[in-house]
Amino acid sequence: MAKKILSKLPKRKGEFTYRGKTLEDLKKLSIEEFATLVPSRQRRTIQRGFSEEHKKLLHKIKIKDPNIRTHLRDMIVLPEMIGMKVSIHSGKEFTPVELIPEMLGHYFGEFVLTRKKVSHGAAGVGATRSSKFIPLK
Repeated sequence: MAKKILSKLPKRKGEFTYRGKTLEDLKKLSIEEFATLVPSRQRRTIQRGFSEEHKKLLHKIKIKDPNIRTHLRDMIVLPEMIGMKVSIHSGKEFTPVELIPEMLGHYFGEFVLTRKKVSHGAAGVGATRSSKFIPLK
């Protein structure tokens, strides 16, 4: 029986790579060069150009503004944003999110949910056919 040869090198603990590039390499890239690494939907968004609101947000990130609040849920996480805290609007309130390397190439809106998880309570008396046999203390 032949030995199985691993084609992937084992990942060292604590080292982050995105498409074979380290975080330091990614931070050196321009936005257009980073666009070649992300999936096609995000690449299309970057190539079409950012709106004025997106450019304002990028400027705030570039000057390292400590409290950034935004409604722009369609902004893509870029390498220069890593390590920052951004408050993203959920439709009701601003939720603070710390941007980590694993979020690269994703949209802001993916990390702040707009709907709460539904947690149903116990059924009331008369809610089901079997509940009529439950004694009322």
